[in-house]
Amino acid sequence: MDVKIQEEWKQLLAEEFDKEYFQNLVRFLHAEKGAGKTIYPPGGQIFNAFALTPLSNVKVVILGQDPYHGPNQAHGLSFSVPDGVPAPPSLKNIYKEIESDLGIKVEKNGNLENWARQGVFLLNAVLTVEASKPTSHSRIGWTEFTDAVIKGISESCQGVVFMLWGNFARSKKELIDSTKHYILEAAHPSPLARGAFFGCRHFSKCNGILESMGKKPIDWSL
Repeated sequence: MDVKIQEEWKQLLAEEFDKEYFQNLVRFLHAEKGAGKTIYPPGGQIFNAFALTPLSNVKVVILGQDPYHGPNQAHGLSFSVPDGVPAPPSLKNIYKEIESDLGIKVEKNGNLENWARQGVFLLNAVLTVEASKPTSHSRIGWTEFTDAVIKGISESCQGVVFMLWGNFARSKKELIDSTKHYILEAAHPSPLARGAFFGCRHFSKCNGILESMGKKPIDWSL
């Protein structure tokens, strides 16, 4: 597995990479690929979030569950798709909320790398998936790894805004020190939530929090 990960993350997570569960995870992925199975995202993009947002740059964390399982969609950032790929339904709803909340008409480009470069850490709790099989890698060890990532951010950083959307993301609240950080909770932006996400105003709330700490707000336009 081609681990492209920024140096600060390597230092924070060095112990995790050496643990048996992570070694087993890597062996599993190699075996699956060796058996001819298609895994998303491509190997070099699995740790894209860690490559684009150094630990010291993290201002906001948006936690997703697992990668898109269709061709050419997943590229290592939660909710994001590469250039030229139509925005999936959940991302369209995120854009609708941004437009309602901030009055910003978001372009239909679904690539969120611009957010990542501003300090929005777009983390999926599970970092790989087998093609056409959602949540197929949910029990191979990724959640242990990403729980350590969330704890590491909580312990190493100050004043991070965590956006937890849906019950799965909200279940990670116990990993975050709420005396040091800010936790915004809402329904998932998926259409399955029947519009419960709308009106959360997380994007204006997030920027208000960042500005209150003297941090530069996020430009949510793409």
